[in-house]
Amino acid sequence: MKRNIVIATVAALALVGGGTATALATTGDDESSAAAKKSSVQLKDHDRDDNDRDDNDRNDDRDDAKENTAEAKAAKVTAADAIKAALANQSGTAVSAELDDEDNGGLVWDVDVLGKGSTWHSVQVDPGTGKVLGSHTEQDEDGDAQRVAAALKGASTSAEDAAKAAAAKGTVTSVDLDDDGTAGAWDAETASGKGAESDWKVDLQSGKVTADKSDSHDDNDSDDVDDDNDSDD
Repeated sequence: MKRNIVIATVAALALVGGGTATALATTGDDESSAAAKKSSVQLKDHDRDDNDRDDNDRNDDRDDAKENTAEAKAAKVTAADAIKAALANQSGTAVSAELDDEDNGGLVWDVDVLGKGSTWHSVQVDPGTGKVLGSHTEQDEDGDAQRVAAALKGASTSAEDAAKAAAAKGTVTSVDLDDDGTAGAWDAETASGKGAESDWKVDLQSGKVTADKSDSHDDNDSDDVDDDNDSDD
C-alpha cells in the first residue's frame, strides 16, 4: 500500500505534466534521506561484496537476517509509538508505518498519514528517540485517498492498534493497509530475535492476528527448480 500510493500519484501527475512527477518523487526521497541523516540511529553496512553474495545464496540469507536483526534491535521506538508521534505532528489517519534503512545508513520510521481531502503526509520519526525528524506533503490525484478512506470506513482497529497487536508476534518493522485484498485487514511484518521475518494479517474489526498465508516465500524454491531444469539440459 505504501509504495503503491506514491507510484500511483506520480503516474497520475506524469500524465498531467512531465517534469512535475519527477520533482515530486525526488522531493519525497530527498526529505526522507535528509531525515535519515539526522536520525540518532546510524547503522553500519551489513552487506558483503556483491560478487560474494551472488556466489552463495546462503550468505545472502544470513546477511539479510543480520541486517533485520540489527534494525529491529536498534529501533527503541516501536511502530505503535512512531505512529502516535506522527499523528501528533500531522492530524489525520495513519495508513502505514515502515522501518526504513536509508542508503546513508540512517534508520527512520516512515509513517504515511491521510489528511483532509486527498492530502498525504509522509512523516519521518527517529527510531531511537521518537522525535519527528521531518515531513512532506503530497496531493493524491489518482483516487487512492478515496479508496483508502472507503477501506477504513467503520474499522475498529487503527494502524496503531494493529502494530500493538502484531507486537505479540515479534518486533514490528512495518504496518500497512491491505486495501487491495478482500480480507479487510492490516498487513504487518515482524522480525524475530534471529532476524527471521514473518507476515501477519490484523483484522480491521476484531484486531485478531493471523498468519499471512498468501506470502509463501516460494520464489527461491521456484528459481532452484528452474536452475535444476537448466542444468539437466
